Amino acid sequence: MILTVTLNTALDITYRVQSLRPHASHRVSEVTERPGGKGVNVARVLAALGHEVTVTGFTGGATGRVVREGLAAVPGMVDALVPVSGATRRTVAVVDERTGDTTQLNEPGPTVTPAEWSAFQQAYEDLLPGVSAVALCGSLPPGVPVGAYAGLVRTARSLSVPVLLDTSGEPLRRGVAARPDIIKPNADELAELTGSHDPLRATQDARRRGAGAVVASLGPEGLLAVTREGRWRALPPASLRGNPTGAGDAAVAGLLAGLAEHLPWPTRLTRATALAAATVTAPVAGEFDRGVYEELLGRVTVSGEVSAA
Repeated sequence: MILTVTLNTALDITYRVQSLRPHASHRVSEVTERPGGKGVNVARVLAALGHEVTVTGFTGGATGRVVREGLAAVPGMVDALVPVSGATRRTVAVVDERTGDTTQLNEPGPTVTPAEWSAFQQAYEDLLPGVSAVALCGSLPPGVPVGAYAGLVRTARSLSVPVLLDTSGEPLRRGVAARPDIIKPNADELAELTGSHDPLRATQDARRRGAGAVVASLGPEGLLAVTREGRWRALPPASLRGNPTGAGDAAVAGLLAGLAEHLPWPTRLTRATALAAATVTAPVAGEFDRGVYEELLGRVTVSGEVSAA
């Protein structure tokens, strides 16, 4: 079983409009609602790939009930969310059908009490035995300590569970020092962590800070990985037009599946890159176009070098 952690779960709402214009009223052509948050999107992709996956994190209020109802409808996904007194947040994505661009509005999430945080930590530790890999994903809701992910990484490592960390800012800075097996920052998050805007230099620096491997998501330029085993660059065959929301989460799903299956790095990166690209062509985050994914698997270019033993 694979475990994904989304401390700041959400109800993702996607609006599609013909053309998004500031200071104007818009007629919405389509509305989609579904459980969200980075780890939930990762779990949905993993379940679609045939993996058994459990989702944990926080949920509460009327929005939280809608999230749990949505999770129950997804085959292969187990709900292990921990209740809180506050209400689960909503995120709103507005897709401009003319340009394909997406505007995102993210609420902060409920305030988590110390008692609720302690309850989650116990639930998380109880879930870890028998887990093949765990992903810690997304922002922290108010009330959760900024070093939360560092503690969760250490707990997983103490039980010999490999862990992938996908967050940003100070939670990422502290989490890296706890030595996760993989971190997956995007270009902006990597620059914020290291102070460098050169992807290779920044990725190498991030690994020196404690991560076993760093996989940088560079948008249309694919993935750059610096690991103990070597260094690789994975490129999609072409830039695909669509909604990029959730592409990074799909890449995490590919990396996490490869971690759980002990696949070689070039295979992990091929899967992750193909999944990310196939997500861009899907209408909402957490989905991917299977036909595009399978077609891209044979067209992703992975180049690099293996480290000397």
